Amino acid sequence: MSPEQPVRTAGRLPASEVAAVLALAEAAFEADGVYPLSEDVVLKVRDAAAPEDQSGPGAAPGEPMPVHLLVDADDGLAGYAYLDPTDPELPSGELVVHPRHRRRGNGTALLMAALKVSAGRGARFWAHGDEPGARAFAEKNGLARTRVLWQMRRSLAEPLAERPLPAGVTLRHFRPGADEDAWLRVNSRAFAHHPEQGRWTEHDLRMREAEPWFEPDGFLLAVDIEDNLLGFHWTKIHPASGGQPAIGEIYVLGVDPGGHRRGLGAALSVAGLRYLAERGLRDAMLYVDESNTAAVALYRRLGFEIFSTDVGYQTSHG
Repeated sequence: MSPEQPVRTAGRLPASEVAAVLALAEAAFEADGVYPLSEDVVLKVRDAAAPEDQSGPGAAPGEPMPVHLLVDADDGLAGYAYLDPTDPELPSGELVVHPRHRRRGNGTALLMAALKVSAGRGARFWAHGDEPGARAFAEKNGLARTRVLWQMRRSLAEPLAERPLPAGVTLRHFRPGADEDAWLRVNSRAFAHHPEQGRWTEHDLRMREAEPWFEPDGFLLAVDIEDNLLGFHWTKIHPASGGQPAIGEIYVLGVDPGGHRRGLGAALSVAGLRYLAERGLRDAMLYVDESNTAAVALYRRLGFEIFSTDVGYQTSHG
């Protein structure tokens, strides 16, 4: 079946279309019970606002732009896809169709248009929640399941094991305007083999610093006696929403492999979880690749268990 309208592409979006994309995502969330876009894509959608519409940090000059793909219908936006063709591993993105406009060819049309943008490199699309509909769509369109991202959770009411900092290491809070460069260097080294996290730029960091949830007090840095950054635990608090209580997150946890100190990762994990517990939160969550066996083992030792699953579906043909 043909899509309702041809797929159009854009690097910038007027404020009205930013709102339409986010409204489409909310409609899919209400229908499916799973929000269809990651935090990173939501930030990139907001950042795609045309310059005259922007109130945030804005795209960095000369920075490669992601591509936004849209399908229209008579009653509004029927479908949306995001693709980052600059990913050195593989172009990656996400795709959502409005519940009123499914099974009309819109999803397949968005996928085919995105593959044209990828210029023959193929692409990986993330599905949030390991849902039958996403599996059927992937199978129909020749996409293979190649990555699995787990959301893990634990109760903060349960006792936390003592994990002291290594000798000569202290904790302090992140200082906006002073610590960005040092943090980006350590983040890049700590996640050198991670296809998303290891590529963060100053713009990516400052976009998150501008978010309402950002709290420097919950961004813990492990430093040596000379204030050299050795590792970090950036926490995040998700506010209560839709009858669900607020929840804390191990947002990004990393240790500089060049200055590795035994036990620092565990000590940083516990320090951040204690911070979240002191804020009155009942539960904590995190995201981790299924294939990252060392991180999974650490989190299991800290009492985390799998709560939900996101799946990356990949095609190698254009």
